Amino acid sequence: MAAHIRLFQLRKSLGIRLQSCRGVSSLPDLETKHPIDKLLIANRGEIACRIIRSARKLGIRSVAIYSDVDKNSVHVREADEAYRVGTAAAAESYLRQDKIIEVAKHCGAKAIHPGYGFLSENVEFAELCKKEDLIFVGPPVNAIRDMGIKSTSKQIMAKAGVPIIEGYHGVEQDDAILLQEAKKIGFPVMLKAVRGGGGKGMRIAMNEAEFESQLESARREAMKSFGDNVMLVEKFVVNPRHVEVQVFGDQHGNHVYLFERDCSIQRRHQKIIEEAPAPGISDEVRRRIGAAAVRAAKAVDYVGAGTVEFVMDSQQKFYFMEMNTRLQVEHPITELITGVDLVEWQLLVASGASLPLLQEQIEPKGHAFEARIYAEDPKNNFMPAAGFLKKLRAPADARVDTGVQEGDEVSVHYDPMIAKLVVWGSDRQSALAKLKRSLGDYIIAGMPTNIPFLMKLCSHPSFRTGDVHTEFIPQHKESLLGFARPSDKMVALSALSLLRRRNSLDFFRLNMEHIEKIEFKYGDGDFSVEITAHSDDKDSFTVRCGSFLEEVKMKICDTEGVANVRCELAEEICTFKCSFDDGRLSVFTEDDVLLFDIPEPSYMAKLANKIGVFEGGAVAPMPGVVEQVLVSEGQEVVRGQSLVVMIAMKMEYVIRASGDGIVSKVMYKKGDNVAKNTQLVQVVPKTE
Repeated sequence: MAAHIRLFQLRKSLGIRLQSCRGVSSLPDLETKHPIDKLLIANRGEIACRIIRSARKLGIRSVAIYSDVDKNSVHVREADEAYRVGTAAAAESYLRQDKIIEVAKHCGAKAIHPGYGFLSENVEFAELCKKEDLIFVGPPVNAIRDMGIKSTSKQIMAKAGVPIIEGYHGVEQDDAILLQEAKKIGFPVMLKAVRGGGGKGMRIAMNEAEFESQLESARREAMKSFGDNVMLVEKFVVNPRHVEVQVFGDQHGNHVYLFERDCSIQRRHQKIIEEAPAPGISDEVRRRIGAAAVRAAKAVDYVGAGTVEFVMDSQQKFYFMEMNTRLQVEHPITELITGVDLVEWQLLVASGASLPLLQEQIEPKGHAFEARIYAEDPKNNFMPAAGFLKKLRAPADARVDTGVQEGDEVSVHYDPMIAKLVVWGSDRQSALAKLKRSLGDYIIAGMPTNIPFLMKLCSHPSFRTGDVHTEFIPQHKESLLGFARPSDKMVALSALSLLRRRNSLDFFRLNMEHIEKIEFKYGDGDFSVEITAHSDDKDSFTVRCGSFLEEVKMKICDTEGVANVRCELAEEICTFKCSFDDGRLSVFTEDDVLLFDIPEPSYMAKLANKIGVFEGGAVAPMPGVVEQVLVSEGQEVVRGQSLVVMIAMKMEYVIRASGDGIVSKVMYKKGDNVAKNTQLVQVVPKTE
């Protein structure tokens, strides 16, 4: 790609036409009709940083926007200019179309790149840009509109000869009609918001009994995310693969596909690990699915980067699911196997240039993986986390796309993704080995992350062989998410590293041995460790924990708050990294991340009970905003009944009663911000 850009720049300066260096065909016309010299990025975080880098390579000045909580964010510092657009809530900042246009006009930006999420697929915003004579770095309005409404997109695809899946895409939205259509299709069915995307507004109804509740939940989330709760109903393919094709079009009628990605490993209908190319797909299927994606793009005169998503069954038959009319989160793996900078292509095409490469010039090489690093707790149903990144060390030998740095806050107001870890290898197995090693080198302390889960996933036999589908995580839930008690040896060494870092074992060397005891908590398990410091060797200790009793020599090298630990035991040498912050010890091994809590003294727990910690009722599982309160004081409730609906990190969560009882107090109302573990509703036992 860089070679083509240099040819383009040279041709402009010399005023001559150059031929393709491959000699396959003439180099496509890269002359820009509407050159962009300043670009406003209507987004935040890692995608804003990603766009800034490509804009800089093309000599384009970048303009960032920010909310109050993002004032000191990385994307604000990396941009050439930055402007405030509102308060923390996305609806009052990154979704303020009028304010964003105002900033663009004020700073003299000629184009707006929406990134992904927020306004990237918003028809009204694309139309507003056109009205204000601003280049929208995305497809034409008609393509966004037609592909954004799933019922319309299915009709267009069927006419274009793209295979579609059976379903109801009609305008009638009465509950009874939708249920009737679901019965015709046959359970299980997928309920989808017609304007949906990113897993929002999607629910699966396995049977008629749960249809109504799943429909109501999908509608609420759709309205919150897209301002539209119109639904479609589709047949749910059991254990399908999610395979998507990267397509690109220009303003001159040229279209290409840049091969496929497998995005089957998901939780809550959101992708976690993606890979390119898709494993196990034959060359013939690869050609046919690519050709189908191009037909889809041509059917709507598509311009720019887009992704055509397919459901694939066990026989490698594929069916159109939807088209995302924007850059995808997982675009880096396509870049690694093709050598193409997709954001550069977006900017060139938006300015009127032809596609830099023809279809026959695009060849995939090797294999790439992307792992999304989230602040979340996989063991607690992937519940999002929020807080400050106390320690952050990214692996040096991998591509890491991120918009945060050490000390930054992962805010409840936005998606909890911390970074994207991207690796390439000459084949799938070498790429997977690099991914596993890079995950082991990723240090994040201050909150739980999904890194330990991703490590287990990379080592799972079925994943290693490429046997992937969208039900992979539920199918292998026990092995991937089961609670694993750390070994007594690892607990003992972790405790020793903590005391060494505290220096509590280094000042008792007056010709006598010193004994320390420490209590550890890991999940629901408690550990007691006894450590004896020897007077004759400052690095030698006897450590006891459960069945483990051994003499250990420990060396610690502390680098900016993260300790590299080397332990010499009788018959082995082991190494790990650790960090201690706010009562939590984080231990990073090559296979896992262990989070040990140091219990507070018993008198503190007793004090907490005295000052009003309630039992029973509903507790906020994460920081968020109260969306609905479904009960009132004095109301009788039963175990499992919905009490409160919360919105946190763009997802809806229903908080249910933990037991039977009567609501004695409702502490919060709709719109209130609440912290993690906040009591929302108090429920007391029913008296006879």
